[in-house]
Amino acid sequence: MKLITPPLLLVLLLAGIPVTDAQAEDLPNIVLLMGDDHGWDEVGYNGHPHLKTPVLDEMAATGLRFDRFYAAHPSCSPTRGSVLTGRHPNRYGTFTPNFSFRPEEITIAQLLKTKGYVCGHFGKWHVGPVKSDSPTNPGKMGFDEWLSHDNFFELNPVLSANGAAPKKIEGESSEIIVAAASKFIAKAKRNNKPFFVVIWYGSPHEPYSGLPKDLALYDDLPEKYNDKTFRLTSNETGRPTTRPLGDILRERYAEITAMDRSIGQLREFLDAKKLRDDTLLWYCGDNGTPGDGIVTSPLRGRKSQMYDGGIRVPGVIEWPARIKTPLVSQLHSVTSDILPTLCELVGIDLPQRELDGLSLTGTFDGSLKYRPAPIFFWQYNVGKDKQREPWIPKPLQIGTTPLVKMMGNVYTRTFTNFKHPKITASDFDGSRVVLSDHYKLVVAGNDVSIKAQLFKVPDDVAEENDIATENPEVVRGMLEQLRQWQTSVLTSLTGAEYKPRLSAN
Repeated sequence: MKLITPPLLLVLLLAGIPVTDAQAEDLPNIVLLMGDDHGWDEVGYNGHPHLKTPVLDEMAATGLRFDRFYAAHPSCSPTRGSVLTGRHPNRYGTFTPNFSFRPEEITIAQLLKTKGYVCGHFGKWHVGPVKSDSPTNPGKMGFDEWLSHDNFFELNPVLSANGAAPKKIEGESSEIIVAAASKFIAKAKRNNKPFFVVIWYGSPHEPYSGLPKDLALYDDLPEKYNDKTFRLTSNETGRPTTRPLGDILRERYAEITAMDRSIGQLREFLDAKKLRDDTLLWYCGDNGTPGDGIVTSPLRGRKSQMYDGGIRVPGVIEWPARIKTPLVSQLHSVTSDILPTLCELVGIDLPQRELDGLSLTGTFDGSLKYRPAPIFFWQYNVGKDKQREPWIPKPLQIGTTPLVKMMGNVYTRTFTNFKHPKITASDFDGSRVVLSDHYKLVVAGNDVSIKAQLFKVPDDVAEENDIATENPEVVRGMLEQLRQWQTSVLTSLTGAEYKPRLSAN
């Protein structure tokens, strides 16, 4: 009996065999940046009437702008897992916020280390606790160093360095994690190593806060916004409170501007170190804008919903050595595409398991204009799973980094992930989407019998005109595709891909 192994380079990594400097030559440096709850409309370059995002605007004007970039899920933890794995989050049980992913997953950090990269994570993790004994902390998932938080964070954040006890750091949170990332990059340069850095911001997730200089930029928001109130978290008590929308937007926009400024600080640092030309910077959001941030968006829906307002996000790449002229891509693309793209760029075999993303390198020269297969989205219905056996022992899933927002009378987050030993008929429900080059099919609800909606892409930006009745064959075909994909996802969810596969040779 012969064991079928993963790709050779990953085997070398897992065996502790070092990769030589010669193997690591001529590789691009890579930085992935992600805003927390930052929807498609909330940047200046997409026409927002109030927001000031000069750095992202410049990157979009001079680099590669994805006009139709999507988060893999309308909430944060699942999308983050998709970036790390190239897989839909339902394949490994990261169904909603505070569901961890599984330690058996293969991450882009683990893959890049096989090419000699040093890997660092800074900011929000949220796919498991960051403490040292967590089997899904950044270190266990391929990162050499990390300064991270289990969830989101505000001004003066409390962060854990490499799994140690969390400590408070005074200052603006976006600038703090960029400064830490810059130190990591400087060390990589001294050691002549290519670097892979993930910077996942705590902004602009509520509860909101901002520096006086950033708040002052939004003192003159229209008075009409204060005619409406929203219920959100108090930044003082961590408990729900009701506030005028104008006050909320002022603080939210201040957070976005501070985040934008920190990206500028990173670009300036890379420039000073003569690293900017050879560094790929990739920014995106993790889901759509929440209800308390929507005032001008042309998109239907919001965070947690499957309409474009919940899953369409800013996406932009800057890489001067490779992307020399401004480009705008209309290709439907998604966070699951990040891993396959980076693997192709550096010459790494893809993991031998089901992936949901594809390489976007063809967008770097404009040659990739049509997606060869649809993108699928799915909010798994977790309500029935609460009694299942946990995949990871509960003590290892308890968070340690505190945050302002109180849930369940605690100021931190505890994670979970359930075993799914078999597939049942009820497992196919939940809101779900098929997005092709021409159509978007939406089944908006948990019941498998809910009628599908069909929208013409890209004509119906607001998803107002349901054309399902006029196109029954299109609906039928897309539903069949969806069912086949869901079956594949549920097979992954049982853990089948983690089990050693034996051949008869």
